[in-house]
Amino acid sequence: AKCQCKVVARERTNCGYPGISAAECKKIGCCFNASVPSVPWCYNPKPKKVKKMCPNDPYTRINCGHPGIKPRECTKKGCCFRAHPAGVPWCFYHRVMEE
Repeated sequence: AKCQCKVVARERTNCGYPGISAAECKKIGCCFNASVPSVPWCYNPKPKKVKKMCPNDPYTRINCGHPGIKPRECTKKGCCFRAHPAGVPWCFYHRVMEE
């Protein structure tokens, strides 16, 4: 994403090697901006903003506990707990969504 490359010149962390081309830099998932001399031109993007959410579709749940796990045990592990429907995990992992 474009906004991930809006990194202040002095905060850029090098990604790549000296003399890397813009195309090569982008191919390895980095940002390229040659407008400021004496700072990295090929640099790491800002981390993506993500949020954790409990998936709504019970059939996509990925089990995070054991049969009969208590809600508190489950949330202590950092997982979602919903005691319905039958036949699917009630303690399950979050989904990570990009904001």
